[in-house]
Parts: sequence; C-alpha cells; structure tokens
Amino acid sequence: MDISFELYKVFYYVASTLSFSEASRQLYISQSAVSQSIKALEQKLGHALFIRNTKRVELTPEGETLFRHVQPAVNLLIQGEQQITNVTTLEAPLRIGASDTICRYFLVPYLQRFHSEFPHIHIKVTNATSIGCAELLENRQVDFVVCNYPNARLEMKEHYKTLLTFQDVFAANKDYFDFTGRKLTLAELHQYPLLMLGKKSTTSEFLHSLFLQKGLHLTPEVELSSNDLLLDLAHIGLGIAFVPDFVLEHRKKDLYPLQIKEKLPKRHLVLAYNQQQITSPAAKKFLNYFS
Repeated sequence: MDISFELYKVFYYVASTLSFSEASRQLYISQSAVSQSIKALEQKLGHALFIRNTKRVELTPEGETLFRHVQPAVNLLIQGEQQITNVTTLEAPLRIGASDTICRYFLVPYLQRFHSEFPHIHIKVTNATSIGCAELLENRQVDFVVCNYPNARLEMKEHYKTLLTFQDVFAANKDYFDFTGRKLTLAELHQYPLLMLGKKSTTSEFLHSLFLQKGLHLTPEVELSSNDLLLDLAHIGLGIAFVPDFVLEHRKKDLYPLQIKEKLPKRHLVLAYNQQQITSPAAKKFLNYFS
C-alpha cells in the first residue's frame, strides 16, 4: 500500500499525545494540516483511527492496533537520527526507564554521579512499573531499564546485568499487628488486610503466584503504585504491606518485618537493554558504572 511515511508520523504524534493541537505544536505544522493528514490516512486504510469529540481524542481499536506497530518504528527512526547527529559527542540524552521505588532507593546515587561528570547531558527518566519498563524497552523509548526480575515481559533477546538480589517482606506496625516471636504461614496472613502494589506490576504477579501455590485467592485490602505509600498506610494500621527489604530498611523505626514460615524466593534488580540499541555515548558511559 502506497502510504507516505509523513502520514504515519503525524498519526504517531496524535496517538502519542491524544491531541491534534499538541501534535501540531510538536510537528510545527497547522492543526488543519494534522487533521487532513489523519483523514487521508484513514481513507487509505479504510478505518477510523480516532474517536473525536469536544472534550478529548481517543484511539479506536484499529487505531490502537496501528499505534502498537507505528510507535516502535518511529522511535527507531528517531533514535537513528540522534545517533547519526551525535555519533561523536555526548549530546544525545540519557534515557532510562525505572519505577519510582527503584529511582529513589537505587538509582539516585548513580544519577548524581553521572550528572556531576556530565552536567551538560540531559537525563530523562520515565517512571513505569517493571512490566511497563519492559514495554518502554520493547518500543525503544529508552536506552535501558532498571526493573524487577523475573519479568515475563522482558524478551530473551535483551541483555541483563544483575545489580541487586533482594528479599520481599511483609511489614507492619507493632501497635496494630504484633506478631513478635511468632512465625506466620501464608494461610494465616491471608486472614489479615494486605497492602500491595497494583496488578500491573511484577510484585503483584509474584505475590498472587505465591498465594495460588497454596490454593489461596489473594484479595488485597489496598493496591497502590507506590511502596512508600504502602508503608505509610501500614504505619497507620490499615494493614500489612508487602515490599522489598531494601525499602523497609528506611522505615525500621516504625515498622518491622514479619517472620514467615514459608521460604519466599528471592528476586533481582536487573539492568536490561538491547545490545544493538546501545550506541549513544551517554548510555555507554552510564553502563560503565555497572561493569
């Protein structure tokens, strides 16, 4: 099908921003030109790609399907342009994908070091769950990700560096849940309100799997996107939080780890990237911190 790349490019920006006006601004063309391009693409494909109303723009199912293919293709071209124009310099930004927790409790010292050594390099950190980070890497929106592993969304072709091995723990406030000197089974824990990360996270998948192995259906009291918030809620007695041990280390004054009879598998913090994708000098410099 003879369709100009420019039409797909306009589609990419509208689909990314869900705004015709914002796409117009980023492309430096008129909003009318954006609308005409989308209309032309829809006519050539024979499908509506957007649902337009006065309040917002949404992708149709056909639009979502097309965007899944267009997004990595356009990102790859953008990355190629950046690599060519910055092949001998450190001008290209450093693009990292990581969760809030990993940024706060692991990455900050490395980001501080990089910024100290290369203050003119822009650092772009995209926050996402570990599953979301795998999608960012797959779509070439970042140079590499730091995320939890195992991670079903990371493809085997990606290269891994294990940065940290950690143990997940159940944490509580003794004023509300005092199990001092007692070891609990997962079946016993199941009777108490549990606080955990949301379903679109490797931690949620991991904990649900542990309970299913015991024939238990896990229904958490609270699901959030932040480990720090989980610990805050555990502090006020809303329940028992499930968090990595390196996060609890910072809250030992008000919270304590419960003793569990079952031995929980350890997990890993990994740096994952596609070796063929790591060509920017900035990314290579940062990766050297972990060699």
